[in-house]
Amino acid sequence: MTGDAAAHPFRTAVAPLVDAMGGELIDPERAEDGDVVLSWEGREVVAVRLPRLSASLGHMLADLERRHGRPLAELDRRTKQSVVRGLEERGAFSLRHGVETVAAALGVSRFTIYNYLNRTDGSESS
Repeated sequence: MTGDAAAHPFRTAVAPLVDAMGGELIDPERAEDGDVVLSWEGREVVAVRLPRLSASLGHMLADLERRHGRPLAELDRRTKQSVVRGLEERGAFSLRHGVETVAAALGVSRFTIYNYLNRTDGSESS
């Protein structure tokens, strides 16, 4: 980015959101089809390159590990159930191999993921 655009307060403000989505901030002049150009007071300031859908699940899992401060496989059962519910709300299991990917990250079987998905609350044991 050019020096002026790189330091723009709007760019600074949206950077955490774009990072959380797994996107990339780029110069508006480099924007391609599919990129979202954001303007501030009538001037294009930054473009956002959205992540490929296939990379989104990996990004979500990495973000969850950062939040929990340890590998997801080390979480207790109740927390793993909560993680699965959150991922379901975000559409993680509509992705191809989503269940397998999440199961591997949590250190559980696909069957366990399906059990977590079928629970109505976290009070049941497995």
